[in-house]
Amino acid sequence: MTNEESELFRLINTVAGPDTSAMESAARRQGTLAKPPGSLGRLEELSIQLAGITGSVINTLTGKALLVFCADNGVVEEGVSVAPQSVTAAQTVNLTRGKTGASVLARQFGVEVYVCDVGVSAHISAPAVIHKKIAHGTKNIAAGPAMDRGDAVKAILTGAELAAKAIDEGAAAVGVGEMGIGNTTTSSAVLSALTGKNAAEITGRGGGLTDEGLSKKLKAINVALSLNRPDPYDPIDVLSKVGGFDLCAMAGAFIMSASRRVPAVIDGFISAVAALCAVRLCPNVRAFLIPSHASVEPGYRAAMDCLGLEPLFDLRMRLGEGSGCPIAMMILDAACAVMRDMATFEEAEIDDGYLEPIRKGADGK
Repeated sequence: MTNEESELFRLINTVAGPDTSAMESAARRQGTLAKPPGSLGRLEELSIQLAGITGSVINTLTGKALLVFCADNGVVEEGVSVAPQSVTAAQTVNLTRGKTGASVLARQFGVEVYVCDVGVSAHISAPAVIHKKIAHGTKNIAAGPAMDRGDAVKAILTGAELAAKAIDEGAAAVGVGEMGIGNTTTSSAVLSALTGKNAAEITGRGGGLTDEGLSKKLKAINVALSLNRPDPYDPIDVLSKVGGFDLCAMAGAFIMSASRRVPAVIDGFISAVAALCAVRLCPNVRAFLIPSHASVEPGYRAAMDCLGLEPLFDLRMRLGEGSGCPIAMMILDAACAVMRDMATFEEAEIDDGYLEPIRKGADGK
């Protein structure tokens, strides 16, 4: 095992489970708030989850960050994308200029955006981009491994490092997104390798592939899986053989957020696959994950099922970039506000005796 891989597993060993005592206290407080039990649905569940993450019943997410990891994928040589590879570099820069969908939403809701080049094929000189390039894109997974194992570990640690930086600079919640032409192909390949599901079940049209394009995409994934034979019990092997630098870095960001006990918001399909990689590496990470929107990509549902999670909303979004994260963070703020600012029955001077049949599980009539 290399020094970097040892460093990764030291990080993984720092991730503890949720604070169950704080969760129990949060659940009790929810039971005293002036409302029918469960009437605020997911907001109540989120407030209890946040208590388990932070160890505090009352939370205020004062700072929020969106981490966007940008990288190119050699598999575009197989004709798996409608967009040219040059779009990755262009949008990497545009993210820093506040001109993309994700950056517009982040600005609207006061979320700081960190844009990190972990493997864009072009040289990027924009000063606002965080330059952590591991290579100029991965190799074509339909012709061999995407990268070597050492580079996969390096990319995971790069994502962890950026998450730590954002948290040190004040982020109390972290969203994890990406930018990279061809990365729905690598995500589908990784998901298929980890779950054993047939690629045809979990592969979608990405940015809008035609039937011919979808056929090329499926062929590339199946060839990559057959040729590289990734080990489903070794997520690093899977990522190195059929993944991408962006997926690796995102997985690392999820792990570091959990280590630092900060909620980590999943974006869409690609982010969900990275989250699954993080959980396969470190099962305790799951308790710190909050899915944002339901992606229209068919593999998204499979990833959520494996994680045992449900998205907060469905706006038929499929942009990527982390665009769902700023919206989800506003929902987290709502959950915090309910727990923090609502009156209890006692404070509201309401006798809550009428709720006893409901609390005991009766129909209340």
